[in-house]
Amino acid sequence: LAMYEAKRAGRNTLRFFDTQVQATVVAAAALEADLRAGLEREEFRLHYQIQVDDSGKPIGAEALVRWQHPQRGLLAPEAFIGLAEKTGLIVPIGAWVLEAACAQLTAWAAQPGMRQFTLAVNVSAKQFRQPDFVDQCLAIFVRTGVNPNQLKLEPTESLLLEDVDDTIAKMTALRAQGVRFALDDFGTGYSSLTYLRRLPLDQLKIDQSFVHDIPDEPNACVIVRTIIVLGQSLGLAVIAEGVESEKQRKFLADSGCRLYQGYLFGRPVPVDAFEAAVNCNHRS
Repeated sequence: LAMYEAKRAGRNTLRFFDTQVQATVVAAAALEADLRAGLEREEFRLHYQIQVDDSGKPIGAEALVRWQHPQRGLLAPEAFIGLAEKTGLIVPIGAWVLEAACAQLTAWAAQPGMRQFTLAVNVSAKQFRQPDFVDQCLAIFVRTGVNPNQLKLEPTESLLLEDVDDTIAKMTALRAQGVRFALDDFGTGYSSLTYLRRLPLDQLKIDQSFVHDIPDEPNACVIVRTIIVLGQSLGLAVIAEGVESEKQRKFLADSGCRLYQGYLFGRPVPVDAFEAAVNCNHRS
C-alpha cells in the first residue's frame, strides 16, 4: 500500500504505511463493491433542478444523479462520483443517466406544459472518450424515442486536456442529430480560448463558485461579466448555476445573463415533485 501510494505521488519519494492508509483503502474497496452492486440492483435515481429564463419562466432542467444506498440512504454525487471516475464505473453510470434522462424527456413530450423543455445531462470526460460514445448515444435515442433537439449534454473543460480533434468530431456528429452542448463549470479549468472558438457549443455555464461571491466580491464580478460578454461575442447562450439570492440574480441580469439555475428557483427534486412545481408555476 505504501509503495503504490509513493508511485501515485510521482515516484522518487517516501511513503510509510499506517493504519489510516489501510482504513482508507478498505473503505474505498467496500464503496466500489457497493457501486457495482448498485448498478446491478438499479439503485440510482435522477433528480431534476429547474432552469428558468429572465422572466422566471421554466425552460427545462438539469438531471442530477443520486444513489439510493440500501444502508446509507440517498447519497449526493460528491459521495461516489470521484470513486466512480477513478474505477471507470462512471462509464456505465453515465450511460444509465443518459438513457434515463432521454426516457424522461420523451415522457415530458406528452405533457403540454413541458413538451418544449430541454434537459441538461452531465457527461464525464471518460465517458465521452469511449470510442463508441456517439454510437451509444444514437442507440439510446432510438430506444427511448427522444427528440435530440431537447437534449443538452454538458461536458466539463477537462475534456479539452487531450485529443481535442476527437472531441470536436464527436460533438459535431451528435450536433448533426440535434443535440446541444453546454460547457460546464466554465472558468474553473482549462478555459482555452483557442479551443473554445472551435468547439460546436451552444451554451456556457458560469460555475457556481463565481456566482456565490457576486455581487460582493469584485474579482468574482469581473469574471462573471467577462464570461457573459465572451459568450455573447461567440454567439453562445450563457446560464448561471448556483443562483441563491435575488441580489445575485439581479447582478446577473444587469450584466446581460438571461438564464438561471439555483436554489432561488428550486432545489434538485425527484420527478414527481419537479412536475408538481412546474405545473403549479404554469397555472399561476
